[in-house]
Amino acid sequence: MINLDLIFPEIFLSLAILFLLMVGVFKKNSERLVYNLSTILFIILLALVLNLFSIEEKMIFNESYKIDPLSSFMKSLIIVSAVFVMISSFPYLKSLNILKIEYPILILSSVLGMMIMISSNDLIVFYLGLELQSLALYVLAAFNRDNVLSSESGLKYFVLSALSSGLLLYGCSLIYGFSGSTNFTYIANTSSSIEYGVIFGLVFIIVGLAFKISAVPFHMWAPDVYQGSPTSVTLFFAALPKVAALTVFIRFLYTPFINLIDQWQTILVFISIASMVFGAVAAIGQSNLKRLIAYSSIGHMGYALAGLASGTNQGIQSSVTYISIYIVMTLAFFSCLFMLKKKEVFYEKIEDLSGLSTNHPILSIAMLVVLFSLAGIPPLAGFFAKFYIFTAVIEQSMYFLAIIGLLSTVIAAFYYLRLIKIIYFDKPKEKFETDHTVGLKFTLAISTGILVLYFLYPGLLNEVISKISII
Repeated sequence: MINLDLIFPEIFLSLAILFLLMVGVFKKNSERLVYNLSTILFIILLALVLNLFSIEEKMIFNESYKIDPLSSFMKSLIIVSAVFVMISSFPYLKSLNILKIEYPILILSSVLGMMIMISSNDLIVFYLGLELQSLALYVLAAFNRDNVLSSESGLKYFVLSALSSGLLLYGCSLIYGFSGSTNFTYIANTSSSIEYGVIFGLVFIIVGLAFKISAVPFHMWAPDVYQGSPTSVTLFFAALPKVAALTVFIRFLYTPFINLIDQWQTILVFISIASMVFGAVAAIGQSNLKRLIAYSSIGHMGYALAGLASGTNQGIQSSVTYISIYIVMTLAFFSCLFMLKKKEVFYEKIEDLSGLSTNHPILSIAMLVVLFSLAGIPPLAGFFAKFYIFTAVIEQSMYFLAIIGLLSTVIAAFYYLRLIKIIYFDKPKEKFETDHTVGLKFTLAISTGILVLYFLYPGLLNEVISKISII
């Protein structure tokens, strides 16, 4: 008998999506009701996932679905992020008149796909979750149909994502053909007599996953999609899918292919270095804040992959810590972006920040905290995120990777400091509106508060993440 308690959160979310669809279809003008209900359902879902936190490791469905501390933590991180995305995005969606019943339902569907990805212990289950997540994201990117850029970004993401999914599926078929199974545990047991076909399959799957987290050289979609999509969707893109894809990286590389670490470690190191350097250099010439954060996120994924490349439990834990703090920084940055509004128009050019401190001192301080944290300036949380990554890398004597990471951090600090210079020292422009919703203010206050106060008790997050042990 299958213990359905282990997948109760997924069952609950699936039923919630069907329920909200029924409410949206049969009740007229129910956009706001469906939106509020979906936020409440996310909070209930979080409680259900936290209830599974004490489970060490359980397998169900012929060992194709795994519940363990890693899955529980990553699911909780995604759900908490989704709640804050929902409450901070509401005024933006309302202003652009794109608050439709489909919007929260697509976000719920995408989160369901991510939860399946996170717990997958089988190539088919993983791909099922990946496509459920991706199909919802295609629609979300092109959600603002009246905007040409939004339609263009949706099409670009669809075409390139379909290509990456094709490569990923080809990799899965190679692994199945040469190992005789799609199950991670079975592949791990037979990987001592692995053939070259499996290594080719491994490379193709790494390519597909690198696309999902926009790592170089599979980053080409990110700047255009980030800029063209509605800002609320860009926030969703910048945060949640990266958590799911990073978890699959951990599951995929460390369970079936830990014996092939010599093969995939070199690939990860290359992708990590390329992402860190490119993300730092390419962002310098940007004039749009959303494009800038796209290149910034490419660099940040490079740091997260550096931890995974170390091949140790400490490296995995440092990457999980990094992605957790990165999510908080992203939420804070986009909360500031949602506040750059006047006369129903949202501004997203770097020049629009000119002299922001004169008219909006509190918002400017929040931006200062976020940008310093993104740059890795102590004692903010962003510094600790990078510190843990570099510690894990250096302990494995991967000095070249650590040096490149430190140099790219210095280069990236330039464009973060340039934004601070524009905010505090340039000539002020017309004042932005200040009547923001409680949800948006709450998101900004919580996220910046975590970034500032993290140094007081960094062990709190470390205690939770220390339970994650893969090797």
